[in-house]
Amino acid sequence: MSDRDSGTGAGKGPAGTPPTPEPPATETAATGTPATAAPYEAIRAVPVRRYGRWVAAVVVVVLLGWLVYAFSQGDVIWSTVGNKLTDDTVLKGLWRTVLISVASMALGLALGVLFAVMRLSKNPVTGGVAWLYIWFFRGTPVYVQLLMWFNLSLIFPIINLGPIYKNYTVDVMTPFLVALLGLGLNEGAYMAEIVRAGIQSVDEGQTEASHALGMTSTKTMRRIVLPQAMRVIIPPTGNEFINMLKTSSLVSAVQYTELLRATSDIGTSSTAIMEMYFVASIWYLALTSVFSVGQFYLERRYARGSLRSLPLTPWQKVKSNLSTLRRPKVA
Repeated sequence: MSDRDSGTGAGKGPAGTPPTPEPPATETAATGTPATAAPYEAIRAVPVRRYGRWVAAVVVVVLLGWLVYAFSQGDVIWSTVGNKLTDDTVLKGLWRTVLISVASMALGLALGVLFAVMRLSKNPVTGGVAWLYIWFFRGTPVYVQLLMWFNLSLIFPIINLGPIYKNYTVDVMTPFLVALLGLGLNEGAYMAEIVRAGIQSVDEGQTEASHALGMTSTKTMRRIVLPQAMRVIIPPTGNEFINMLKTSSLVSAVQYTELLRATSDIGTSSTAIMEMYFVASIWYLALTSVFSVGQFYLERRYARGSLRSLPLTPWQKVKSNLSTLRRPKVA
């Protein structure tokens, strides 16, 4: 029986399988006998030299050094900045900034969820009211809204709720309440749109499945839709809160003594105006930095079910950047 008939032969496997490739053979120069070729060498990866990164780094460092030198030569009493950072009046203003920011953000978040659900409702009345609320508070500046609440007594000298409550408006509208209403109601309009986008990001099949199991619309929204929408709601909500920390400086116009007003009062009485602005800026930077880190870890937690790999932590990013600066060894 021939090799063709038996299905086997040199370089062939069992019947029905492709032939096994043989390594290329060469002939030696001396004897002319065939010899197996040497194995292929491993590819050595040589990293590309990125000179542009070094040039950009040098330019940035030079500009940063020039900026620091310019401020060091300016007419700024830096010792006053350091001493006033922990002044009692400044720390009280800092605490009031955090307090009004947290309270206004909580009010805005509660209103945002409420009006987002109302706008998504099939009831035309609730949907229309929610749209009107969002339209008004998003369309007018927050500074104007603060002044309107502050001067509400010009329109309504007395707040009369019948047998429930009655009092003079100037006694009711304290600086804290004016700041809370002005910032909270404005923030609620923006949060309503953020929450609405998060709710609409959840697949409608989730709602249909929960209704098929006998769950009510309220329970479906609370137990099924909102938990899944949080990964879309959290990132912009964190940005809104950081923005709230800075926007809270506007409430100094309604006589609420927060960080900016406290530092401005000290600067006016001591003629260290620019120094106190630096103090306020340092504390604002510290607040936004702390809450930015908290926002990052909160986003990282809610991203666990949607990302294959979680984003690097700040410390992991630093280690990664330091490792890229080292020149890899070439084998």
